[in-house]
Amino acid sequence: MYNNYVFNLYGTLIDIKTNEEKDEIWEKFAIYYGYNGAHYEKEELKEKYHSIVGKLIKMNSKYQCPDYEIEDVFFKLYKDKGIKPKKKAKQAAKTFRLLSTESIRLYDGVKETLERLAAEDKKIYLLSNAQKAFANSEIKYLGIKKYFDGICISSDVGIRKPDTKFYEYFLEKEQLDPKDTLFIGNDYIDLKGANDMGIDSLYIHSNLSNEEPEDVTSKYKILDGDIRKIFDVIEL
Repeated sequence: MYNNYVFNLYGTLIDIKTNEEKDEIWEKFAIYYGYNGAHYEKEELKEKYHSIVGKLIKMNSKYQCPDYEIEDVFFKLYKDKGIKPKKKAKQAAKTFRLLSTESIRLYDGVKETLERLAAEDKKIYLLSNAQKAFANSEIKYLGIKKYFDGICISSDVGIRKPDTKFYEYFLEKEQLDPKDTLFIGNDYIDLKGANDMGIDSLYIHSNLSNEEPEDVTSKYKILDGDIRKIFDVIEL
């Protein structure tokens, strides 16, 4: 029925638990920055981090749902202490993500599902609200990057779902016909933009979903989180 399958990432393909608010994370991250010559107290670092994020979002106010590049935050944290970051910002992003990640895994059946779609000559895409500095490493680590014919991450574009501008950019970039495309996600914000753009959607209710299934508008639904059931609810 569809030739293009567009997936959300977190909560749909990847089950991840992060916590950026724990004191020990900021304590260790302050030490990490100190090792690189940028000395912060943990509370100073945390407050500065959130302040920079807020300013970057405000600077990108031309979109309804703006996004920013996390590496710019870590770059500025170095620069404000008189350090020339060079490649340090990219490494800081990976270190921060590692410190704040409590668990990460693929949902059961993800590779099996992607492999079957590929075997059926379907095109597979990723469209996600995410930071490329985090997501790129995580999809490589979990072994799924090879399955995607195209990847579109909000931090690269500066727009987040459900802003239809994000979907417009993606469809134009990949030259996709909305009527030949199915979007698969686990949250209202994943599916709203797709629905607004005339793209059929499939809702997967997972442990990271924020709404009850009855509150989400979608053409198809999988209520038990088993992504493999995609083949039961649609016709390839």
